[in-house]
Amino acid sequence: MAKRGKKEGEETAHIQREEEQVAQAEEEKEDLRAKLEEAQKKAEEYYDRYLRAVADLENYKKRAAREKAEAIAYGNEVLIKDILPILDSLDRAMQQACNASDIEAFKEGFRLVKDQLLCCLEKHGVEPIKAVGEPFDPNYHDALMQVQSEEHEDNKVVEEFEKGYLLKGRLLKPAKVSVCKAAKKEQINKEE
Repeated sequence: MAKRGKKEGEETAHIQREEEQVAQAEEEKEDLRAKLEEAQKKAEEYYDRYLRAVADLENYKKRAAREKAEAIAYGNEVLIKDILPILDSLDRAMQQACNASDIEAFKEGFRLVKDQLLCCLEKHGVEPIKAVGEPFDPNYHDALMQVQSEEHEDNKVVEEFEKGYLLKGRLLKPAKVSVCKAAKKEQINKEE
């Protein structure tokens, strides 16, 4: 009977250990389930944030493209608003030209309109290129012809056919010029 009691005690102890292990496994299972649910919630939250970030980025791209298109379409608005009064001045000059017999008054009116236009362009960063008397520079001058002369230095701009312009230091239009090519004294003596 002692054996039986010992055996029953061992079995009871074994059953208790197994029950404890099962209870511990159940606790671990519940902990793991809770951690899994928490991780799933975080994953869903992160995925939601990701989707929002992607949507925000797409909206930003669309807005930036729209703003860029508007900037291109209306970028010259300030310049055009500044030029419109000059157009009005030209209209007035044309009306006066039709009614006036004084050509000098007409010339003066035209000169004033030109000055008004140059001031407007200067206000927006446009400046004329100085050409006559300057050394020829192919970056700013377009040589239409060469002139032989002893009066001017070799490779200097002698005459300007059309003005050139810079916009904030960048070439808009080169000046169309004639350039001096120094005449050799022997050629001049032969021609005399």
